[in-house]
Amino acid sequence: MGDAFCSDCKKHTEVVFDHSAGDTVCSECGLVLESHSIDETSEWRTFANESNDNDPVRVGGPTNPLLSDGGLSTVISKPNGTTGDYLSSSLGRWQNRGSNPDRGLIQAFKTIATMADRLGLDRASEIYKKVEDQKSSRGRNQDAILAACLYIACRQEDKPRTVKEICSVANGATKKEIGRAKEYIVKQLEGGDGAAVGMGTIHAGDFLRRFCSNLGMNNQAMKAAQEAVQKSEEIDIRRSPISIAAAVIYIITQLSEEKKPLRDISLATGVAEGTIRNAYKDLYPHISKIIPTWYAKEEDLKNLCSP
Repeated sequence: MGDAFCSDCKKHTEVVFDHSAGDTVCSECGLVLESHSIDETSEWRTFANESNDNDPVRVGGPTNPLLSDGGLSTVISKPNGTTGDYLSSSLGRWQNRGSNPDRGLIQAFKTIATMADRLGLDRASEIYKKVEDQKSSRGRNQDAILAACLYIACRQEDKPRTVKEICSVANGATKKEIGRAKEYIVKQLEGGDGAAVGMGTIHAGDFLRRFCSNLGMNNQAMKAAQEAVQKSEEIDIRRSPISIAAAVIYIITQLSEEKKPLRDISLATGVAEGTIRNAYKDLYPHISKIIPTWYAKEEDLKNLCSP
């Protein structure tokens, strides 16, 4: 079922897809809105535990413009154990011995895809390809390079993630290594084409909804936290956006009936408890300006513990 505009009904209606005929039919008047549509899905499904590694699909994977051959190179399949497979086995060995210029890229793209799937992103491969084209990343920590590409992609897609979150999906790269790799990639890309690498500006609100969700906060508290973060941007507080978001969440939870301990907020946001306390200390003089009046009264604000 889907939604489309029907010319007979003069409105958007639910449509039914007839895959056998390739037709898209209006569910209310029966008008065929589109006919002979192409089914772009696979020919059939393959279940690994039932197919005995014999994939019946007759087409290859999608093309990849980041590879020199577009990802359309021939792959010799493994023999299935029957007689007469000597030739294919020999060809397979020779193929593995042959030099594939894209072998490193393919392995890097697989690693990036694994990390990106966990974060819901798909841009880091393009960044890595630009770095690889300059042949300047050899001898460096590849895990840190790949994680840094993912971090930059998150910033460019307006889906910023903390370095700690990147570390959680990286293969052992530390925060310091990823930070150095990020600075190195930005410097290399800026020097390569002369254009600055745009990564956007990080705001505390970019992380707030995810942090509140991790803590299981209700909608009312989440809305109050969002308003407080927006108002805090009007105040000159020299703290990182992540620290401000964590401190605002701490204030909101202390004003609610479901108070959250500082340790839980630290675990959910990835910000150290001491950093949250320092950000809370900076926000405390401006609490009456940033906390919405519909969420907390002046008497409730006075009951907050002083830093």
